[in-house]
Amino acid sequence: MRVLIVEDDPELAGLLRDSLRGQRIDPTLAATFVAGLEHAAAAAFDVIVLDVRLPGGTGLDLCAQLRRRRVTTPILMLTALDAVDDRVRGLEAGADDYLTKPFAIRELVARLKALARRRPALTPALHRVADLEVDLGSRRVHRGGRAVPLTAKEFALLELFIQHRGKVLDRATITAHVWDDNHDPFANVLDVLVRRLRRKIDDGFEPKLITTLRGAGYRFGS
Repeated sequence: MRVLIVEDDPELAGLLRDSLRGQRIDPTLAATFVAGLEHAAAAAFDVIVLDVRLPGGTGLDLCAQLRRRRVTTPILMLTALDAVDDRVRGLEAGADDYLTKPFAIRELVARLKALARRRPALTPALHRVADLEVDLGSRRVHRGGRAVPLTAKEFALLELFIQHRGKVLDRATITAHVWDDNHDPFANVLDVLVRRLRRKIDDGFEPKLITTLRGAGYRFGS
């Protein structure tokens, strides 16, 4: 699981980073409003954690801006214990959950995992990219009006691509979604899976939707 943590307190951010790594979670840290926006727009995360107070803006404004940019990643707000108004405004801005400070790492991990599991329900069911149509609800795929049969792994990969359209997905992110955290992200089975999916949805069609970025990973769509 990949988590973006936007928190300006270096001591707390370091504690969260070290604690989450011990729970098999891959955290990325950002300390400002601008850095958080750049990270969220450039890479794929399973959950975003936003502190309300940030240099250069507020976590509430950042949450709202991400939603305006159609970033559907689940967002967890960190708020002060008595900041009821912040919690309400966070939910109104598009946050999916909140956690009050101080909090136990165990509760944070549980909230993150619960939000990550909810991810498919938070995204629209029907997606169109060029002449590709993907219905995440019925798991039906068509390109150029023709049905495209996919295996469970191929569909899981396509689903991840759809959810992070236009963003670069590294091998570790893909592996964690399609298999599990114990799978070797450098095993060539991932390359085989990508080739199989590309053959089914790209071969014979234009434009090509799956792009390989050598040394970085893959990008779907534009």
